[in-house]
Amino acid sequence: MTESSNVLVTVRDRIALLVINRPEKRNALDAATRRQILTALDSLKSKAEVRVVVITGAGDKAFVAGADIAEFEGRTPVQQYESMSGPSIFDAVERFPRPVIAMINGFALGGGCELALACDIRIAADSARLGQPEVNLGIIPGGGGTQRLPRLVGTGAAYRLLFTGDIIGAEEALRIGLVDEVVPAAKLEEQVMTLAASIAEKSPVALQLIKEAVRASLRSPLDEGLRQERGLFGVAFASEDKVEGVAAFLAKRKPDFKGR
Repeated sequence: MTESSNVLVTVRDRIALLVINRPEKRNALDAATRRQILTALDSLKSKAEVRVVVITGAGDKAFVAGADIAEFEGRTPVQQYESMSGPSIFDAVERFPRPVIAMINGFALGGGCELALACDIRIAADSARLGQPEVNLGIIPGGGGTQRLPRLVGTGAAYRLLFTGDIIGAEEALRIGLVDEVVPAAKLEEQVMTLAASIAEKSPVALQLIKEAVRASLRSPLDEGLRQERGLFGVAFASEDKVEGVAAFLAKRKPDFKGR
């Protein structure tokens, strides 16, 4: 386990658990926490044994309750622009080369909702609450909420959340497609880790290429996305994992993927 004051990282059985550790602030994202998340992700990227990352918040109240609003007071527009011009934790999560699962154990508001949006899969406790309430502060989302949210739930549902600043429950989030699964809070970690373990058994090469191909589908016309998919298929076909996967299938045994 590695840890800093605001971020804890544990790696076990090819799964990295990244915990945002500010429970007294409902895990709000201040500048120090953002830097530590970026550092943790960069470190995990270099660890070949890590095949899946799970992100959650400390305690049982919040995943991430949003940005640390105290940092906004007295900050000039230029200062705010400068604070947002550096590396983004949301982009870093989205671009992380292996699957990332959001384990939403409580409030996921503002930047917390945006952090969940940047993950590949979102699983929420039945007690979780989600929303983009920035409009109530006279501002708009700045971590991808106006971009990733409509791509996920559609423009109408996104506009409603963004215009009203409403905070919705886990079941409503599931209904509109904001989360992928809702489970009892007491079973959340067990369910998420079971899913992560299942994914971690797959070919790391294939997982990375799948993520790259799906991301291409979000930024490219269909013809271009299909062209990129074919190219990535060729990369997968040239891997040692493909040789192992085919051999294991024909031998009716479990494959032992090495990520090469």
